[in-house]
Amino acid sequence: MSDCLYIFLDESGNFDFSPKGSPYLVLTAIVAKRPFAWVDKLACLKYDLIEKGFEIEYFHCTEDLQPIRNETFAVINKEINGIAIHSVIIEKRKTLPSLHEITDFYPKMLAMLLGYIFNSTEGKKAKEIVVITDSIPVKKKRVAVEKAVKLFMARKIGSGVSYRIYHHDSKSDFGLQVADYCCWAILKKWRDNDHRSYDLIKKAVISEFNVFASGSVYHY
Repeated sequence: MSDCLYIFLDESGNFDFSPKGSPYLVLTAIVAKRPFAWVDKLACLKYDLIEKGFEIEYFHCTEDLQPIRNETFAVINKEINGIAIHSVIIEKRKTLPSLHEITDFYPKMLAMLLGYIFNSTEGKKAKEIVVITDSIPVKKKRVAVEKAVKLFMARKIGSGVSYRIYHHDSKSDFGLQVADYCCWAILKKWRDNDHRSYDLIKKAVISEFNVFASGSVYHY
């Protein structure tokens, strides 16, 4: 078993702060060490689904049909003991206009999310860290995400800890696909008061922080 701590980052909702945008933006990380039990299980599930007549290239919760979601969440639920889930929930209508810029928003919100991870037992023990996000086509956002991680690591993590950041296409990484499913389940809970999928992952939810729980706008 590797001692490397993997952090797979995902988000649900959009970065549109207008009334047309999603009411919430949810940032979620799944944290795990190898071996990843879900890899073989999801690979088998993919081909089982193909043999049942579903055309599926990879798992993406918002696009997957409900029968695919059901079976995918069943795999995640079965392997949930190998996963720790951390999430921050941002109600966008309460966010200060000064944070509507990508370069301001992500360093602050990701620092909050990473803070919960590295205050956890696994986070405190980590000596080698790999952070993987979905490939980010917008350069400004990619730079903001990398800056957020690097600043947090420089300020909060000891010099004896090494880390790397990678941006992979989620099609190529089952860890990112699991993070996508977990993030979607948390969004459904907050946005729609729909707990069906959330109840399948809640055992692994270590932190779930509503940034605006007090009802006030966010001041950093």
